[in-house]
Amino acid sequence: MNKLPLSKRVQILAMLCEGSSMRSISRVADVSINTVSKLLVEAGEAAITVHGEYVQNVTASRIQCDEIWSFCYAKQKNAKALDNAPDGAGDVWTWTALDADTKLIVTYLVGSRDADCANQFMDDLAWRLANRVQLTTDGLKAYVEAVEGAFGMNVDYGMLVKLYGEGPLSPERRYSPMECIGARKRRVTGNPDASDISTSHVERQNLTMRMSMRRFTRLTNAFSKKWENHVHAIALYFYHYNFCRIHKSLRVTPAMAAGITDTLWSFDNLIAKMDAMAPAPAPRGPYKKKGVKLDNSGLFVPVDQN
Repeated sequence: MNKLPLSKRVQILAMLCEGSSMRSISRVADVSINTVSKLLVEAGEAAITVHGEYVQNVTASRIQCDEIWSFCYAKQKNAKALDNAPDGAGDVWTWTALDADTKLIVTYLVGSRDADCANQFMDDLAWRLANRVQLTTDGLKAYVEAVEGAFGMNVDYGMLVKLYGEGPLSPERRYSPMECIGARKRRVTGNPDASDISTSHVERQNLTMRMSMRRFTRLTNAFSKKWENHVHAIALYFYHYNFCRIHKSLRVTPAMAAGITDTLWSFDNLIAKMDAMAPAPAPRGPYKKKGVKLDNSGLFVPVDQN
């Protein structure tokens, strides 16, 4: 089976993480766009596996959670009217949980902004943490029941409820969010420190996501056309963010700051995982006609025809 050279695969993954479009990558790297798409899927699946294996038993003190909006194929109001819309078309929300001290993305979830996703998100967050933390979310009501179901009383939970006003009228008003005119801190569970009830760090990380991933850029045609590609692009981004990119203020990667690893990772590590997860090559050409298959040792052996 033909494989791209390691340097070429590293180049493509790096460009995907730097916000280049898939077509521009295919032109610069001189490969088919189907090759870029296939590599994105393989890298996304490997990144999901790496996150699941390594981001466990995280010791933290302050966790901030938020959601960021995007859409796939068409916006929600338009997707409902389309007869040929694929599965997953419409609004897509990415839930993120950030350790405010190490800047580690402890967990994330891609889905809708509803109670079911809130429960899954919080259940996974609670499973990955090793100790009691102070947790801050925005004012989304679904969080209250989700946090209680995942943590019980073993959390210091506060909400930051932002207050919005109309703001000044302008021709660009339809594309801009309402103006934040204030915020109210609310204790929900335990004894959270009021000075640490904040979502500033996770909201800044969401801005980094929107600036780094072309699929999140507003008012362009760069949005995701397939749900699967959207999920894999996000997984690849978080792998790069947690393990490969040195945080400017910390001077180490978030994974190193959190004690998950003591070395700087690269895309070589991810590609090694991709190769380890790749299925064994299927028989090709005349082997299919002779009733043989490839066994675990790499040899072709007869297949029982009965």
